[in-house]
Amino acid sequence: MTEATRKLKLGFIALNDCAMLVAAKEKGFFEAEGLDVELVREPSWANIRDKVAAGAIDGAHMLASMGLASTLGAGSPAKAMVMPLALNHHGACLTVSTALAQAMAGRSLIEVVRERAAQDLPPLRFAVVFPYSIHNYLLRAWLADQGIDPGMDVRLSVTPPPRMAEQLAAGLIDGFCVGEPWPSLAEAEGTGKILMRAADIWPGGPDKVLGVTETFAEREPEALAALIRALTAAARWADRPENRPELAALLARPGYVDAPVEIIESSLHGMAFEAAGRPVLEHGLWFLEQMQRWGQVPPLADPRAIVEQVYRADLYDAALG
Repeated sequence: MTEATRKLKLGFIALNDCAMLVAAKEKGFFEAEGLDVELVREPSWANIRDKVAAGAIDGAHMLASMGLASTLGAGSPAKAMVMPLALNHHGACLTVSTALAQAMAGRSLIEVVRERAAQDLPPLRFAVVFPYSIHNYLLRAWLADQGIDPGMDVRLSVTPPPRMAEQLAAGLIDGFCVGEPWPSLAEAEGTGKILMRAADIWPGGPDKVLGVTETFAEREPEALAALIRALTAAARWADRPENRPELAALLARPGYVDAPVEIIESSLHGMAFEAAGRPVLEHGLWFLEQMQRWGQVPPLADPRAIVEQVYRADLYDAALG
C-alpha cells in the first residue's frame, strides 16, 4: 500500500493521548502507508464505543478496557473488539477541587467524608470518564484504600473528559480522574489540585489503545497492519523531545484538543507513546479483575482466553515484523 487509496475514519476524544492519531494525520505517516484517514472528534467514550460497534467509524482511540467490556457485553450489547496497539502510557491524574484540597490539609479524606456526614452535608461527588476505564478503577482503589466505600460514601458519575475542568470550576463535582490536559488546565485556572498521577501509582501502566471490531480486523488485515505501522511511526516522532512543541501546537488546534498550547505542552511531560506499543496480556487481566471486583461482570471461567481474544499482540508483531 504505497498510495493513499484506502479511506478510513477514526474517532478520538479531546485528550493529549490522541497524539499518535493527530501526528500520523498531520505529519504524513498515514499517507506514507497508503491510508487516507479522516479523524472525527467524538464527545464521549460511549459515542466511540457505539460508533465503532455499529461500523459508523472504522476504529478509534479507545480506553484500554473498553474492548474487553464490549466483547463481554458489559454496559452495551456484546460486540467483539480487537486492540492490536497500545497508544500511550501515563497521562491520567486524580484531581480535586481547591476547596476539597484545603479541607484535606493535614487530614485524610475519610475524615472529611465523616465530618460531612455528621453535618448532614451531601456526599462528595467524583467524576470518571467511563465506567470501564482505568480512571474509574484507580479512583475506586484510592477511595477503598482510605476505608471509603465508593458505592456508598461518595457519589460517582460519568463526565466526558473535555467537560471535567468546567464542571469542577462550576462546583458540580468535587474531584475527577481523567487524562491530560484537563487536570493541568484546572490547576492553571486555580480551581483544582492534582493529588496523584497514574505514573506515580503504576509506572508503565495502560491507558489508551487503537480499537477496531473483530470483524474489521478479519476483513481488512492489510489496512489494519498499515494503521499499526503508521501509528508506531507517529509515536516515534512524538516521543522525540525536539518534536514536543510542534506536537503540542497540533493538539491545541480547535479540531483536536482545543486547549491552551502551553498547558498541553507542559502536560505532555512524562507521557510515553512508542514504548506502549505491544499489547500486554497482564494489563488486560488486571482490567478483568477490576471489573469483577466492582461487580461489572460475573466471575469468568477463563479470563485469559478473553484477554487473548481482545489484546492481539500477534497482529502487532505481524504488522511490524
